[in-house]
Parts: sequence; structure tokens; C-alpha cells
Amino acid sequence: MTNQAITRAGLARLATELERLRTEGRAEIAERIRHAASVEANAVESSDYQHAREEQAALESRIAVLEERLAEAVIVDPDAGNGVADVGERVRVRDLDNGRSHEYELVGTLESDAFAGRISILSPVGGALLGCRPGDTVSVETPRGRLRLEVLAVEPVA
Repeated sequence: MTNQAITRAGLARLATELERLRTEGRAEIAERIRHAASVEANAVESSDYQHAREEQAALESRIAVLEERLAEAVIVDPDAGNGVADVGERVRVRDLDNGRSHEYELVGTLESDAFAGRISILSPVGGALLGCRPGDTVSVETPRGRLRLEVLAVEPVA
């Protein structure tokens, strides 16, 4: 795998999640497995025990994914004050077709989370906004159709 761009905030979020899963997550699952094993004479056939073991496997899988992502991560810092949208900056836009405003934080793929407003620079919208200045308009094809966006502001992320 190749190195992946990530902001300092994104790296901190992933590192915090990893630490929580390694400590609290593992402890909670181990306790659930112990409890399920102590309640039933044949723990291996217990649905609670099996469910806890499946959750343990999912937890260990997530830990492995986070460890791999953090090992590949390359921190990028925005070029603050240059007036163009960079990784790690917030871009406010207006949809020219419906007038609605949106805010996006441009991030690397490792930390993208559309529900939190963090979009990857490799996504159609993120890629179109990268390098834009306030006043620029972009037209981008998305899975939901073509978007026409006007860049209203480029700001540092608080």
C-alpha cells in the first residue's frame, strides 16, 4: 500500500480511536466473554458467548485496519493564507441549482466522513474543490448527478 495524506486532526482522531479500542474495547469484550462462559455450562454453544466472540473478531479487525492506516499516514498541513482550498481547510460553497450552502473539510481518504462534513480530496466533489478560490465555480459529476458549486470561502479548520 502507498502512504496516505492525513491532517493532524485526522491522525489524532484515528490514534484516539485506536487507543480506546485497544484498552476499553478489548476489556469490555473480554469481560463479556468471561461472563458468557461463566453463565452457561457449555459456553462454546452459548449464543451470548458466540456473539461476544464475533464482536471480538470485529474489534480486532478494526484495530488492525487502524494500525495499518496509521502506519501508512503522511501528515499534510494546509498552506494557510494562500487563499486556495487545500487539504485540511474548510470550504463553504453554494449549490447554484438550489441555492443551498454547504461546508466541507477537505481531507485525505483515511479520515473522510461525509456525515461529519469531511470529504476526501479523491472524491468527485473534494477533487473539484481542491485548489479553488472564493468566487470560483466548479461543475462536478457525482453519483446523484451534476453539481454546480460556487466557492464562497476557504477557511482554516478550527
